[in-house]
Amino acid sequence: MGERYIHNIHSQLEHLQSKYIGTGHADTTKYEWLTNQHRDSLASYMGHYDMLNYYAIVENESKARIRFNLMEHMLQPCGPPPEKPEE
Repeated sequence: MGERYIHNIHSQLEHLQSKYIGTGHADTTKYEWLTNQHRDSLASYMGHYDMLNYYAIVENESKARIRFNLMEHMLQPCGPPPEKPEE
C-alpha cells in the first residue's frame, strides 16, 4: 500500500508541474525558480490597485510610472542568467 501511495502522490505532482509553470519540475534551477517567484510577486503588485497606489505614494511617482517600472523589472528580475557549464 505504501508504494501505491507514493506513486499516486508522484503522479499528482507531475500533473501540477505540467499544468502550472510556477511550480517547477525536477530540472528547475534555482535561478529559474527565483525568477518565477519574483515575476509572480511583481504581477501581484500590479494587479492589486491598492498596492500600486501605495508604491506610487511612497516613491512619489505616478501610478503609470510605477506600473512601467514594474513591467521593466519583470524582464530580468534576478539579473542576467548564470553561465551554463558546457557539456
